[in-house]
Amino acid sequence: MSRIAKVQLVKYSHLAHERGLTAAFGGNLSVKNENLIFIKATGAVMDDLLEGGVAVIDMDGRQLSGVRPSSEYRLHLAIYKRRPDVGAIAHLHPSYSIVAATLLEERGSLPIVTPEAELYLREIPIAPFRPAGSEELAEVTADVLGGYDAVLMARHGIVTVGRSLREAFYKAELVEESAKLWYMMRSGNAGNERKNQMLT
Repeated sequence: MSRIAKVQLVKYSHLAHERGLTAAFGGNLSVKNENLIFIKATGAVMDDLLEGGVAVIDMDGRQLSGVRPSSEYRLHLAIYKRRPDVGAIAHLHPSYSIVAATLLEERGSLPIVTPEAELYLREIPIAPFRPAGSEELAEVTADVLGGYDAVLMARHGIVTVGRSLREAFYKAELVEESAKLWYMMRSGNAGNERKNQMLT
């Protein structure tokens, strides 16, 4: 199973970068197998991640591999402990989602635009800002994800969960699509308001 988990992490890490869901050193994916967590190593880049760049830790956060886990390992551990039904986590930094989380932080959630998003996500709440890699970020995000499968993190990115990494990844795509559609609709409405003002 350890080889399968690493192969999955490499595949979906490359796909996340290819589809614009993260850039540079940002983002990390993880897979849980019994008491082991497979996660991108610190300093690794998702675009060219290899199996050697996958770290292994246990549910207490102890490093079991030759490479150190991402600084966001606390976030992944907190979610796995809070949600025993979750088998994989995607934490990514897609552009529209970050913009939406910043603009909608006070509202507390991203409006659902499509029937697909409503079916698979129900709601996309926004977790308040906490410093990246901190225990505070891990706890507040895990709290919000207690009843949902996706969350926007204010000024940071998104987290989605699933029984498999495939499921978590495609939920992340769905969140970014929702954020992009919302932003396009918002921009269109703003344009219409300006036109109406010019005509009056």
